[in-house]
Amino acid sequence: MNSSKIRRLIAWQAAKLMYEREESEYYRAKLKAARKIQKDWVAPKDLPSNAEIRDEIQNFARQMEGDLRQRNLLEMRVAGLAMMNLLEKFRPRIIGSVLTGHIRSGSDIDLHAFSNSLTAVTSVLDFHHLRYDVTQKRVRKNSEETVYRHVHVHDRFEFELTVYPESRLSYVFKSSINGKAIERASIAQFRQFLTTEYPNIQLDEHLSLASEAVDRFQLFESLLLPLENVKQNPRFHPEGDVLYHSLQVYDLACDQLPYDEEFLLAALLHDVGKGLDPMDHVRAGLAALEGFISDRTTWLIANHMLAHQIQDRSIGARKLRRLRENDSFDELVLLGQCDRVGRQIGVQTSLLEDALEYIRGLASSFG
Repeated sequence: MNSSKIRRLIAWQAAKLMYEREESEYYRAKLKAARKIQKDWVAPKDLPSNAEIRDEIQNFARQMEGDLRQRNLLEMRVAGLAMMNLLEKFRPRIIGSVLTGHIRSGSDIDLHAFSNSLTAVTSVLDFHHLRYDVTQKRVRKNSEETVYRHVHVHDRFEFELTVYPESRLSYVFKSSINGKAIERASIAQFRQFLTTEYPNIQLDEHLSLASEAVDRFQLFESLLLPLENVKQNPRFHPEGDVLYHSLQVYDLACDQLPYDEEFLLAALLHDVGKGLDPMDHVRAGLAALEGFISDRTTWLIANHMLAHQIQDRSIGARKLRRLRENDSFDELVLLGQCDRVGRQIGVQTSLLEDALEYIRGLASSFG
């Protein structure tokens, strides 16, 4: 096999590893790919460049994600500009795949902000009720140690916000792809870029919608957390509170259909109405969730009590026939089974935040 073909195969294999999130670093992906393609040693000249691998990753993204990728790119760019507007006093710069267009499923929005106070930045996020985590990474290079401060903001899209001291505002950051100065844009530059890239866009209208958008997972959390204090009839629910029951049902559902976002949401949210109106929890729950869950999830929650009648064989023939006409009938039966089994005392369950993050990840990965 000639060296150019080896190079292309390694680039394809490395891109596959990175697209599927098995590897996050170009160098490690190259080495792993090279070992799969060539069992013996591969000369450095035969290894593809980072740019070649990035191009292959984009080929994967175009093939796997289709038109959704371009819609996501526009929405991510608008969300990026909206976040930059919130952080305006820290002179933010957008960098990375959302700026260049090289996004793929699960990409986050990369921003740089410049402040001598990390707390000043996070206080703005707190003011806007945004969820985030702070990490610090120490990197030693040329006998010098640098501490990178990352703020991971969990909103509709994931953000990685790197906070640098104000003195580094004019510093030229280098790209890991080609070693050249990274592409970046200020608020004004990014606005101009978007109006040029999308001539017909009503940018201020898009920004207004983005700023008013409610993170549905924050809504779900706000409905689920109070359920910890909602006790149930021990005759039917010996396990205790509604939140504990809901997490048991979610875990059982996840064991059965781990990639079905709509089904998992139905399992987790099916009893949220018990914290609002215990006399009619299905109606109350659906009213609170309206506009934030799909028609399929709505149907599963709306009929989950009938699933118990199906199990007990007490449901009427006409009702059963009507339910069977729905494509999600099998999942409804499965939801009823999970609902009934999820009433154990003392079992270990997922944490609520982990359950929501898992489903959020499915939504991000599969659109």
